[in-house]
Amino acid sequence: MANPSIDDLLKQYGSQSGAPSPAIDGAEEKFEEKMTEIALKEKEKIAQSKAAELDFPYINLKGFPISPETLTSVPKELAEKLKIICFLNTGTEIRVGAVDPNQEQIKEILLSLEDKFHSHGEIYLISEHSFNLAFKLYAALPTIKKIVSGVEISEADLQKFSAEIKNFKDLNEKIQKANITDIVTMVIAASITARSSDIHIEAEEKDIKIRFRVDGVLADAAALPKDQWSKVISRIKLLSGLKINVTNIPQDGRFTIFMKDGKIDVRVSCLPTSYGESVVMRLLMPSTAGLSFEGLGLWEPAFSQLKAQTERPNGMIITTGPTGSGKTTTLYAILNKLNEPGVKIITLEDPVEYKLEGINQSQVDYSRDYTFAKGLKSILRQDPDVVMVGEIRDIETADIAIQAALTGHLVISTIHTNSASGAIPRFMSMGVKPFLLAPALNAVIGQRLVRKICESCKVEDKLDGETLARVKKILETLSAEVKEKYKVDLENLKFLRGAGCPECNNLGYKGRLGIYEIMIMSKDIEKIILSGEISEYQMQDIATSAGMVTMVQDGLLKALAGVTSVAEIFEAAE
Repeated sequence: MANPSIDDLLKQYGSQSGAPSPAIDGAEEKFEEKMTEIALKEKEKIAQSKAAELDFPYINLKGFPISPETLTSVPKELAEKLKIICFLNTGTEIRVGAVDPNQEQIKEILLSLEDKFHSHGEIYLISEHSFNLAFKLYAALPTIKKIVSGVEISEADLQKFSAEIKNFKDLNEKIQKANITDIVTMVIAASITARSSDIHIEAEEKDIKIRFRVDGVLADAAALPKDQWSKVISRIKLLSGLKINVTNIPQDGRFTIFMKDGKIDVRVSCLPTSYGESVVMRLLMPSTAGLSFEGLGLWEPAFSQLKAQTERPNGMIITTGPTGSGKTTTLYAILNKLNEPGVKIITLEDPVEYKLEGINQSQVDYSRDYTFAKGLKSILRQDPDVVMVGEIRDIETADIAIQAALTGHLVISTIHTNSASGAIPRFMSMGVKPFLLAPALNAVIGQRLVRKICESCKVEDKLDGETLARVKKILETLSAEVKEKYKVDLENLKFLRGAGCPECNNLGYKGRLGIYEIMIMSKDIEKIILSGEISEYQMQDIATSAGMVTMVQDGLLKALAGVTSVAEIFEAAE
């Protein structure tokens, strides 16, 4: 039906004569209201046409019921800046209205909302009037002080239970009598006391197993009755913002515990299993990020060699080793050493586990096609002095990193191989050109993490004849200078081990340190690379003949000094 003309409106609301009469009382106001209504309808039609033209769905939010929880999914300041409104969130579907839906930032917001709520999202085009109506709802939101109702863990909670729980036995006794809220807090407090990196809570046929990964090794910490499982898992999901009613698919979440000297980020992963969901909580401690270069546990000559390479203005330093060998910690320690006011450092990580002050950190996001290779290209336009790439895993990333190293940047990164000498064959198998790799590479670090013997229960370790002969064979190839420096007497070797005590939860070990090998580029290694005849064993022989102390040799020197055990070294590096 056609919109009424001005004449029709005048007829509807009264005559056009100037004489006042009861019949036209308030006609002007009604006339203005009708004109405004017509104008708004026209604007909605224009918005609807624009939506069709841009291929976006359209909606008029006038009178649309928007809950406070849905509205606040997008902060008020951001909504006002981008003219965006979150108007629907059903738990599986999320809808956003925008005056200009083609803005890249709006698409990024929708992606983050999809990740946060584990929902499918869509952007709708709305008119300016529609936005203004919905935006007024922010003003109606009550300002309420945040109430903590059993879904947060405070530093005071942790301190209370840390004082009460000194070992696994204490934890097992106390959680049998505690309520669900306290059980989860006790477990986290005990794991921090035990210096655990991960908490594993696993539903089994008869009970619930709680295990801590302490110094890289899983240890049974406690057990709970099976009938408490649903309550425990619900509490953990509440803490980490996961859906309580979803049990048949994996979920990932996180929460943060704020402490006086920093914060502890807890990453949570839930996985469905035969007897219920398995939960793993990774504790990201701030102390690891603050590790100094000197605190890595590098001994001479490795320390001086690596220190010299970090002071070079360009080239590549690569760390190698399996998952959990401390590669990222080494990279962070190098970054901490290089982090000075006159140095621009940018990192590309997956994920960014620790925030480092004074360093620009970027996280790759494969869902948005932001890969290591594409991110590295962008980083190089930012005029960095030092670039850290979390991992080199393909030829494109490797080529860009090498070009960066050749054009005046210091590049540090990791690659998955078992030893320092295996890094170059790995690069070559990716398809890296030998004549580019040889001049770009400064040093390769091979490393492992081994457990330190508990100081409270050290006893002498009597090695059997076969093991002793094996140790002697490895140590006798050390250079005369190294043997003299560390007082290696092959005829009188003494080692220690941990007997186990309450201080170390009867594990015999407390804390970890790195064992390393540093392969510095030399003319002989460069010649092998350029020849194309790449052999890991050849390079190992050349590096050791040039004085490189291998990982196992470095480990045995530390065992000889009573820092770790021979068994630990052979398990990690042989």
